[in-house]
Amino acid sequence: MNTKQNPARKGPNSYHHGDLREALIATAMEMVERKGAEIVTFSVLAKALGVSQAAPYRHFRDRDALLTILATMGFLAFTETFRTALKVKTDTTKLSRLVHAHLKFGTQRSGIYRLMFESHYLHDALIGSDLQQAVDENFNLLLETLGPTPDRDARDRIAIKLTVAVHGVVSFAEHGFLPPKTREISLTQLVDELVHDTETAFAAIV
Repeated sequence: MNTKQNPARKGPNSYHHGDLREALIATAMEMVERKGAEIVTFSVLAKALGVSQAAPYRHFRDRDALLTILATMGFLAFTETFRTALKVKTDTTKLSRLVHAHLKFGTQRSGIYRLMFESHYLHDALIGSDLQQAVDENFNLLLETLGPTPDRDARDRIAIKLTVAVHGVVSFAEHGFLPPKTREISLTQLVDELVHDTETAFAAIV
């Protein structure tokens, strides 16, 4: 599914059924990436695509249904970013590459990142839903990257702490909340320290 480019605007009712659904998703994703999910409404989408305001409802129950799909796509792209980083051969550890991929995704794709982590869609995701499966796939990749250990509960806690910490760095950087002294330290250095602390904690339970 290609959401990189916004499809050419067509006249009212000129979309085939599947084409309009894809166009709505692609246009909504572009809006989220540029200005955040707050600006996405069915009326705005309909105007952008030159279709009736009722047209989006033929494909999505409501705005939340559409944004849930975008959040799912975001997590799938997030995981693919991890996989790509893990394939790169460098002198850094796999965990370091994965965590830096998290930082890069969060800072470069802040619109979709906020939708993924700072909206109610993740909290409201049903067990077995596409969104929940995408989230689980992402977290499981982090667990695999940490490695095997007899103490799986401890590994889960370490992974959660790391995710929360990196998310905090991304969010504080985006909103300008980092204290002045911290700003003198690069985000890369902060993340490197998080990785080191995590690897040290994990080594203690292996």
